[in-house]
Amino acid sequence: MIPAVSAEEVLGTVGVARRRVGSAESERASRLWWDADADDYLAEHGRDIGDADFVWCPEGLREADARLLGDVAGRRVLEVGCGSAPCARWLAAQGAHPVALDLSRGMLRHAAALGAATGLRVPLVQAGAERLPFTDASFDVACSAFGAVPFVAEPERVMREVCRVLRPGGRWVFAVNHPMRWVFSDDPGPDGLTVQQSYFDRTPYVEVDAEGRATYVEHHRTLGDRVRDIVAAGLVLDDLVEPEWPEGRETVWGQWSPLRGRLFPGTAIFVCHKP
Repeated sequence: MIPAVSAEEVLGTVGVARRRVGSAESERASRLWWDADADDYLAEHGRDIGDADFVWCPEGLREADARLLGDVAGRRVLEVGCGSAPCARWLAAQGAHPVALDLSRGMLRHAAALGAATGLRVPLVQAGAERLPFTDASFDVACSAFGAVPFVAEPERVMREVCRVLRPGGRWVFAVNHPMRWVFSDDPGPDGLTVQQSYFDRTPYVEVDAEGRATYVEHHRTLGDRVRDIVAAGLVLDDLVEPEWPEGRETVWGQWSPLRGRLFPGTAIFVCHKP
């Protein structure tokens, strides 16, 4: 058996840098990373997210229970940063008309294969979230479960673009890692309970290759930043959901774990609408 090659090995990642990263470099890094990591990510987390299920976060909150999007039957729904598109397929099964968008061809390859396997084929679009390739007011609902928003250099542009493509009254719901998690390391164990850096330090986390080129980028915004981006785009913030760790849930998903989940939130879900 040929041993699996990690995304870090494929991209030549050699270290971590803390520096500013613009939109073009950030988008390039994210596209290359998720193309390289798609197989490994689905092998590790495919069972967690399901083939046709809408899981908002590692805490296990499902749209079937939360109903943050409202009644989606007959609605045109845009999923931003769909990955392998299990959420879009779940939406299709509920009678919605979803379109699934992602930057990564590798992830969309899995989305197409799973669409064929489940019989829940949805339109797939390869594009970045800062420039949505859709006409104004073309969707009733938009959603994103940890897709795109934490990885873009200009999330305010994502908010403006989503507002543009939504019809009046349209809902926009997106989940991101809770901003307070930025102060801790990604260790799901006891070492991940110690503050490592300032909550107010917005310098991106950047992994780099030997030439200093970004191979993975994650951007930080405070809760206040997120709210200001939403409001400045012309959207209304209706709710901020911070899912609690369920009693008896023993799943460890990256930095998420029962230990940390009992002490502080790991996910923030912003529920908004276009007036």
